Amino acid sequence: MAGPDAALDLDRPVALFLSAVVHFLGDEDDPYTVVRTLVDALPSSGWLVLSHPTADASPDQVGRAGSAYRGGGVGIRPRSRAEVARFAEGLELVEPGIVPPGEWRPEPGAPVSALTQDGYVLVARKP
Repeated sequence: MAGPDAALDLDRPVALFLSAVVHFLGDEDDPYTVVRTLVDALPSSGWLVLSHPTADASPDQVGRAGSAYRGGGVGIRPRSRAEVARFAEGLELVEPGIVPPGEWRPEPGAPVSALTQDGYVLVARKP
């Protein structure tokens, strides 16, 4: 089986986008090792972009969403800010760091919806 270098120039920066993906990995799946394995394959100066739901701001709403997923046979695992931060260990976070999506470089004066507070986003560079 061909590795990522068959399609990517690993001598140049590469970005790994894990947007709305990792919450489908339960604790039993060892998501930190999964993500670390993928990040380790990135060249130096590669990027990790990650978004992840949380119940930190509105546990009832996220709990209802989790129930709906489970009703469809799919499990999700919201994680706290501290848990999401673990995915970026050893990486250099880009400002503004680990924040809810509505706080990631918003347009000046743009309203912040409650829906944009039920997760965290981060961009980090591999040294």
